[in-house]
Amino acid sequence: MTVIALPVSDKKGEKSSGKGQSTGIFTDTASDDAEVQRTALEEKLEDLLSKVEGVGEVRVVLMTGENPDSQSFYSSGKETVTGVLIAAQGADNSVVSRNIVEAVMALFQVDAHKIRVMKMK
Repeated sequence: MTVIALPVSDKKGEKSSGKGQSTGIFTDTASDDAEVQRTALEEKLEDLLSKVEGVGEVRVVLMTGENPDSQSFYSSGKETVTGVLIAAQGADNSVVSRNIVEAVMALFQVDAHKIRVMKMK
């Protein structure tokens, strides 16, 4: 969550002390919405991958950043998926790991070198 504080001036052009008036502090709801959407996508991807043969239990972390030219599946304003970290029980099997990487590449249009699949203990 992003918090931004700005000085607020009263009608006389003086800076407000914030006592009994607006403090000029607000939260960035766009960031909150992006976080909720990212978490929902992580959960959907975890659910999908856990149903694939050999994958087993799985945890997903999506990294996002600015990439305005991307045609990514996940896009909220200028934020797109820029990296994926996956921990899976079946990641020690090279075929399973490759299938996970290829699925993520197809879904999020992320290059293979930006996807990391690790064995879950």
